[in-house]
Amino acid sequence: MQYTVEIDQELCTGCHRCIDVCPVGAIGGPAGMAADINYDKCCFCGQCVQICSAYQEYKSETSAPRETKMKDRGLLASVREPLFAAHNMGHAQKVWEAINNPNVVTMVQCAPAVRVGLAEDFGVASGELVAGKMITALRKLGFDRVYDTNFTADLTIMEEGSELIKRIQENGVLPMFTSCCPAWVKYVEQEHFELHENLSTCKSPQQMAGALFKTYGAQVDKLEPKKIVSVSVMPCTAKKFEASRPEMNASGSQDVDLVLTTRELANLIKHAGIDFKSLKPSQPDSVLGTYTGAGHIFGVTGGVMEAALRTGYELITGNPLDDINILDVRHSQGVKRATLQVGDLAVKTVVVAGLENAAPIIDEIKNGTADFHFVEVMACPQGCISGGGQPKVLLETERKQVYASRMASMYKHDEELPLRKSHDNPEITKVYKDFLGKPLGHKSHELLHTHYCRRG
Repeated sequence: MQYTVEIDQELCTGCHRCIDVCPVGAIGGPAGMAADINYDKCCFCGQCVQICSAYQEYKSETSAPRETKMKDRGLLASVREPLFAAHNMGHAQKVWEAINNPNVVTMVQCAPAVRVGLAEDFGVASGELVAGKMITALRKLGFDRVYDTNFTADLTIMEEGSELIKRIQENGVLPMFTSCCPAWVKYVEQEHFELHENLSTCKSPQQMAGALFKTYGAQVDKLEPKKIVSVSVMPCTAKKFEASRPEMNASGSQDVDLVLTTRELANLIKHAGIDFKSLKPSQPDSVLGTYTGAGHIFGVTGGVMEAALRTGYELITGNPLDDINILDVRHSQGVKRATLQVGDLAVKTVVVAGLENAAPIIDEIKNGTADFHFVEVMACPQGCISGGGQPKVLLETERKQVYASRMASMYKHDEELPLRKSHDNPEITKVYKDFLGKPLGHKSHELLHTHYCRRG
């Protein structure tokens, strides 16, 4: 059986850096010996993949041929990079086959953090925003429709913000947890299932997009849903697990068929012989491609919270925010608390950066001392920009600067966009008018919300 994240026992040197970085204590092993993963605890965040420095050089020999290892990992035959001991299962080969199959229609989405990390695999400085080049590259690869996860990040705010308002006004279960991070969701399911009703019922932007591609997207393009292959590009290895969950089939089949990491997309572009640096930028397809700055900042820790507050404030008060840069929830390290006055209500929020920092917040909820309404938890230390599927930062001395550059680029793009609040997105308005009806309505619940299950 293959898992989303694995450690190659032959290549592992027993340095145990992966044990130190694992936020849930899922990795162990005798000193100096190869590490192993306990899959009853693993949340597939991929931080072990990011930190691993034990590798097989290109053309070096091991007991299993390199070609066999590459095939087992789902890598393209053209990949010339070292094979690291800790790695994720790849979908690049299957995506290559899909985009070259004339009998299917391929639809692709890219998460916000991908566009500030992708260029690093082409020798460009860390953090450079390449949203337009990325879209052009996806078209050159042969995808039939290029949409955007940022669009459904805006849609998530409409649903999740409405859900929070409803819970506050109707004395529902509080605090409410965001549910965008699949590693966090899996952790709650297996370690603290008694708190599962605190999780928002909203699917993540990846899964909302998948459900819409095969329903609304198929309707707009007059396509048979069964012919659609839905692909996502994510900075996160846990997104592969999320897409495979059996409840993620609201469209009638698996909503997201294949998930590439940022690194896998870079390999695919190189495999196709595309000169990425010379590409001219282009825009995603409409109707599922327009996004606001609020949708874009989902890629950094505190971003989901800030996006939700921008919209929640204006929906509740009917007045514009004086300053939509809500700095009190940004740049979180560990646990950051903030209160925003929204009309007559002081909305108390908590942003948790790094899953290992969630324990005190969980304890407060369980012992009845929690006085906050809304909690964002991102399993990775700086949010999605530091996800397990992003380009590897091999030198520890460079890690802080690389993450800072990616984060600065995220906020810069937010400030450059003409629209910065999810409820101002005209395509969001259109999809509710033409297809979904209203936030938390019947159609939305059918396609955009989910339930959770006990694990372990």
